[in-house]
Amino acid sequence: MTKYCLTVTCESRRGIVAAIATFLADHGCNITDSSQFDDLDTGQFFMRVSFGSETGADHVALSKAFGEIAEGFGMTFAFHDESEKMKIVIMVSRFGHCLNDLLYRVRIGALPVEIVAVISNHMDYQKVVVNNDIPFHCIKVTKENKPTAEAAIMQVVEESGAELIVLARYMQILSDEMCTKMSGKIINIHHSFLPSFKGANPYKQAFARGVKLIGATSHYVTADLDEGPIIEQDIVRISHAQSPNDYVSLGRDVESQVLARAIHAHANNRVFLNGNKTVVFEASPGSYSSERMG
Repeated sequence: MTKYCLTVTCESRRGIVAAIATFLADHGCNITDSSQFDDLDTGQFFMRVSFGSETGADHVALSKAFGEIAEGFGMTFAFHDESEKMKIVIMVSRFGHCLNDLLYRVRIGALPVEIVAVISNHMDYQKVVVNNDIPFHCIKVTKENKPTAEAAIMQVVEESGAELIVLARYMQILSDEMCTKMSGKIINIHHSFLPSFKGANPYKQAFARGVKLIGATSHYVTADLDEGPIIEQDIVRISHAQSPNDYVSLGRDVESQVLARAIHAHANNRVFLNGNKTVVFEASPGSYSSERMG
């Protein structure tokens, strides 16, 4: 049985859930998982439904048939084939912990994505990327060539068919133009010390202040630096006995985990933009399982 999911956003009103459930039943589909949320502050309704087609209907035909219902409720909607892996481009500089973690997770099938390219402003990770049979592009970025460099980056994204850019510790600020063009399609990761500890060596600054919690935040990129809608966060507890280097190592670990979870949520169509925030539904049963171990 082919598995699909339907994502819906609209103004909240009576009858939405009933209309969706009736439509799917009438078209030979069986719902296997469903999540919904009413934002009482904004009056917006969000829903994600996983289902299987028992009659062979595909998501393209279902999308066309659903148009009348969507128009009646003023819905923004999309049908997704859950067997299709999202194509992503990873961008990295000289910190490779997130890149290496993502390469491994994709290799064992723990993330429903296909890495179609890796872009870096340095050559440090060319060998490891090429050894994973992934195209590597070194695009140097300076103040003088930034527009040209970003044009080259976008060319890689467009020619590869990528649907998402992942900044896996890419230490360059993207232009407002690129952020706007790729709104909701760029995910970043950084430590959660902001705005307290900015600039170089934030972990050493945290150590000097006796910080007891180290965290990481993954968010969509906007023109407001590090202030885009948050997708995922986590923390690790620190004791007085740990060194500045312990802080760095533990920080890298939590950054890798948080970024992977954010990508998993986005690739499974579980994230909905809600103004400056996000609605992130829980994963469907089985969506974390890997194709193989090791």
